[in-house]
Amino acid sequence: MGELEVLQPGSGPIRGSAYLPSTADHVLWGRLPCASDDPVLTVEPGTEITFDTVSHEGILEDQGRDPKAFFGQYDVVGVLDDAIEIAAGEVPHTFGVDGPHVVSRPVRVEGARPGDLLAITVLETLPRVPYGVISNRHGKGALPGEYPRDGAVFSAFADLDDAGTHGRLPLTVGGPAQVAFPLAPFLGIMGVAVAGDARPHSVPPGAHGGNIDINLLTVGSTLYLPVQVDGALVYVGDPHFAQGDGEVSLTAMEASLRATLRLDVVPHEDAVRRFGELAGPLAETAEHLVPTGMDEDLDRAVQDCVRAAIALLESRYGMEPRLAYAYLSAATDFNISQVVDVVKGVHARIRKDDFGTLGP
Repeated sequence: MGELEVLQPGSGPIRGSAYLPSTADHVLWGRLPCASDDPVLTVEPGTEITFDTVSHEGILEDQGRDPKAFFGQYDVVGVLDDAIEIAAGEVPHTFGVDGPHVVSRPVRVEGARPGDLLAITVLETLPRVPYGVISNRHGKGALPGEYPRDGAVFSAFADLDDAGTHGRLPLTVGGPAQVAFPLAPFLGIMGVAVAGDARPHSVPPGAHGGNIDINLLTVGSTLYLPVQVDGALVYVGDPHFAQGDGEVSLTAMEASLRATLRLDVVPHEDAVRRFGELAGPLAETAEHLVPTGMDEDLDRAVQDCVRAAIALLESRYGMEPRLAYAYLSAATDFNISQVVDVVKGVHARIRKDDFGTLGP
């Protein structure tokens, strides 16, 4: 196992000017914040915040709800104190009713109003532990009638190589041979609070963001979300070390991260000029604009993503829709973000360089 420092709450490097630990009084378990939730932190736009996040894998009820015992079977000694605290019952959670994810309580961003966009830029992602878990459970995943083959849950333990750049899985359970795959850490959940006083389930994503599981949201990327309530009430969770498009088994390499994010507000007029009227999440990387589509039906999710991409090209570059449709067919990849979160996700990768100096 790689020799990586275990980042317990408050220990190790903390880049942001504000810090939000994932101790019991700073998180929800299985639900997302709504308008009636009080913020645990209030910041000005442009603030860099370091969030500790805790993976749900190893703390869930079907894994014993005892992370020291669960990870002890793999000879792990560096179990996070906040994971132990959450699993011990310090945070309410009803298994099978609530979602699995541990999510931060909300951060209020001054000046954010409905109609604006909240921009979340990923500045740094530090592994808090040198291991993670990939699970398939309870007839879920892309092959629900076929896996798991035995029992209700199968959890594969994955550790890091000595360089800390790759995850490793055995080829057979308990066997010595291993497959190694590159790490690309990101947060599966980044969102803004919904209106009203009902906390949404943590699994299905939507216009508010939430569990979108887009693996392009690594360091340097930005996620734009339509603000639903005053102050936006931003939250994060569901940390990953690596994920393939689709996330077919149900989870990816789930593992706790310390993530530093910058929160900015894009006023409505500027947002429309740059992106048009967004109905849902839009991501941006150095190379790509990434519109999204989400629906329980994968075909409809694809259609929604194509419509969002056409609208984006028309608003940003003045491209006639029928020509935008043609361009997307010739030049743009449409990827399945995930097929396992009830509401399925699709995202497009539009190369910005193709449009040269056009647009804002």
